[in-house]
Amino acid sequence: MQQFEYKVVPAPVRAEKIRGAKTVQDRFAATLAAVMNDLGREGWDYVRADTLPVEERVGFTGRQTVFQNMLIFRRVIEAAVVEVPLIGLPEAPPVPEVRMSGGTAAVVPPAPRVDWPMNGAAPSLGPARPLAAE
Repeated sequence: MQQFEYKVVPAPVRAEKIRGAKTVQDRFAATLAAVMNDLGREGWDYVRADTLPVEERVGFTGRQTVFQNMLIFRRVIEAAVVEVPLIGLPEAPPVPEVRMSGGTAAVVPPAPRVDWPMNGAAPSLGPARPLAAE
């Protein structure tokens, strides 16, 4: 599954002077395109523009709500690929041996295993491998 990081930047409030752009709309569009292209070169994809309320102080005790236009961008987080060695599961513990002698059964316990840590507990297998990208 892809994971994203997001970047939120304020939308330009003034159109910059650009040669060849004669109207305010043309200048503003060129200014906005410049912001989007700069972030696009850094790998950010434009998602949307939002207008969000922000409460500001007015004077010593007053408050006022103003609205800010924000541009939202995102890019894929490159997950670090961790090489996990594939470890086969250890063999199951040995089963006790049953020996028949003169019509009676005798159970012979298996010899203790030395390669199992923590007195017979299963070894830790480590973290799960990440799923392949879809």
